[in-house]
Amino acid sequence: MLPGVVLGVLGLWVGVACGQEIPPAPAGTFSVVALPDTQAYSARTPAVFYAETQWIVDNLEAQRIVFVSHVGDIVDRNVPRQWAAAVRAMAKLDGRVPYGLSVGNHDMKTTTGDASLFSAMFPADHFKDCRWYGGQIKDNANSYQVFEAEGLRFVVLHLECNAPDDVLAWADGVLKAQAARRAIITTHMFLGPLERPKTSRGWYDDPKGVMRWHKCHGKAGNPPAQLWAKCFSKHANVFLILSGDQSRSQAMYMKLKGEHGNVVHACMSDYREGYFRVYRFMPKANQIRVMTYSVTKRALCKGTKVVKDASKHQFTLDYDMTTPVATPAAGTGR
Repeated sequence: MLPGVVLGVLGLWVGVACGQEIPPAPAGTFSVVALPDTQAYSARTPAVFYAETQWIVDNLEAQRIVFVSHVGDIVDRNVPRQWAAAVRAMAKLDGRVPYGLSVGNHDMKTTTGDASLFSAMFPADHFKDCRWYGGQIKDNANSYQVFEAEGLRFVVLHLECNAPDDVLAWADGVLKAQAARRAIITTHMFLGPLERPKTSRGWYDDPKGVMRWHKCHGKAGNPPAQLWAKCFSKHANVFLILSGDQSRSQAMYMKLKGEHGNVVHACMSDYREGYFRVYRFMPKANQIRVMTYSVTKRALCKGTKVVKDASKHQFTLDYDMTTPVATPAAGTGR
């Protein structure tokens, strides 16, 4: 286990029975939606992808949705036809709600990290007039966004899978410049089997945590454990890490502790059957309610074949939203 890492205890939310619709968000709360790997939809059932983003648009007001984050593996095969389906799905959000996308291993040439098709379909220029779009490197393969809700200010980084050191240096710069904002990091690969499994059952049964192996960028690629050690752990404003990638782990949570003593919640979700995550922020309660909902089943998740325990899909995180984040050491942030 990494230094400063403790296994988190998930609190099952019993405010609504699993299997029901998500209730409307009360006044004083807001929601962030995380879309897990949509690769199977882009490849075979794009209608599910379209339904997910349409649900977001239809529920912007009822769920008080202020941001949408895609955890990567947007497509299954890095080919134009699948990217076209993904663009059509994500385009529903344009002009309606801020969003960002992480480049997964299926979204690039893994040996070189070439994400040129992603960049062609989701170019930086597409977002240049969006006030919430903060900046990017590598033709938008890495980007950041900013938003405000209920008097709280946030920055969200979307980093490519196994981001190399030059990307981490850029991310360090963003996090320092935006130190007055509460920081969310979305990167495709973070929680899963600690070591690359050697057997088919190992994907399900081997010890899990912040992964020590990688898939992309060859020797230049950073395993998740190095992303944490080199960058994520060093910033006091980081409180949430979102990831996907591991369909055979499907739903995981860990509570980490950064170098400044800040608690960082790491949440991995990689579902099928139209499931995605709604993170409802409740500032007055200092809690984030995590709800896993299926747009095809029209119900909250009450367990899956891979993860049967409902409390792994519906739970609550403690997060102090009443204490201001530290004054930035350099820069004032946007």
